[in-house]
Amino acid sequence: MGVVITGKRFDGPVSRKINRKISAKITRLILKYNIPVTPNQISLFSFFLSVSAFLCLYLKNSILAGILIQTSSIIDGVDGELSRALKISSSLGAFFDSILDRLADIIIVLGATIYLLNGLSSVNYDLLCLSFACVSGSLMVSYIHSKGMELFKLHPSTVGRVPNIASRDVRLLVISLGCIFNHVYASLFLISILTYIYVILKFLELNLHLRSSNL
Repeated sequence: MGVVITGKRFDGPVSRKINRKISAKITRLILKYNIPVTPNQISLFSFFLSVSAFLCLYLKNSILAGILIQTSSIIDGVDGELSRALKISSSLGAFFDSILDRLADIIIVLGATIYLLNGLSSVNYDLLCLSFACVSGSLMVSYIHSKGMELFKLHPSTVGRVPNIASRDVRLLVISLGCIFNHVYASLFLISILTYIYVILKFLELNLHLRSSNL
């Protein structure tokens, strides 16, 4: 068709090595058969998969939840690929997708927390603190990225030596595997550690970079 399908400039490692290989094929099928679907509709479908994963965790079906989470992560790449291929990218579409992604992140961690709380005789405050750290760390990664682009016109992941170890694609794969192999608590713990280490180190690297550049 002559249409070039591209990923985002700042894709995380999981998106580059795994997700895009699948999402690009889905996008090509949509374009080849002229399937009447919009990027925003695909964003909504990806969000629906995250909600479905929450319901599965609520019903204690962690394996299906894990599959749905990773599927949602892959589908989340199709909307951007389609909009770029058709040259219909817009700030409103990017905003819509970003908001749904943040809501999906919260819903998935909430589902994982409910899954772990099921069957306990009392509230586990350590688990609640871990869930808070997982959600807040995930949101802080998105926040430092967005503020870096807004204020300094650069993506923090491109500054310094610390790789993008806590991007959304990485976080979703971690919790997906945690659900499939019944290590949900460990996956929340790992995400909390990765996100806060990344945010702290990127904050320091960004400060050093800006100071040395006199920005």
